[in-house]
Amino acid sequence: MADILYPLHVALQVSDLDKAEQFYTEILGLTKGERNLTFPGTWYQIGDFQLHLIVSEWAKNPAREDKWGRHPHITFAIHDLNAVKQALSARAVPFQMSSSGRAALFVKDPDGNVVELLEISAD
Repeated sequence: MADILYPLHVALQVSDLDKAEQFYTEILGLTKGERNLTFPGTWYQIGDFQLHLIVSEWAKNPAREDKWGRHPHITFAIHDLNAVKQALSARAVPFQMSSSGRAALFVKDPDGNVVELLEISAD
């Protein structure tokens, strides 16, 4: 068995690449990375990690509104949860606070993919 060293990327299916890029670039502030493949999609570089958005006709996830944190999701570390909440509210982007008591919230991209934003200490 191989020893897992660290994650390299997460791939999410999206139905509308323009809407997905707007969400991940303008709302979450991610930076596009290099991508040398021929099928439709966008890569985002986050340190040594990548988020891959892949266009798919099966992208729309059924809604489960009670606990977004129970959906498959990706988690990004952040330093200021209150600033993120204010920015999302200013753009009228719905989010759910974590019910676990952690300093975290969940937001959905245009295809219903859940993104968790988890506050970590700045140390």
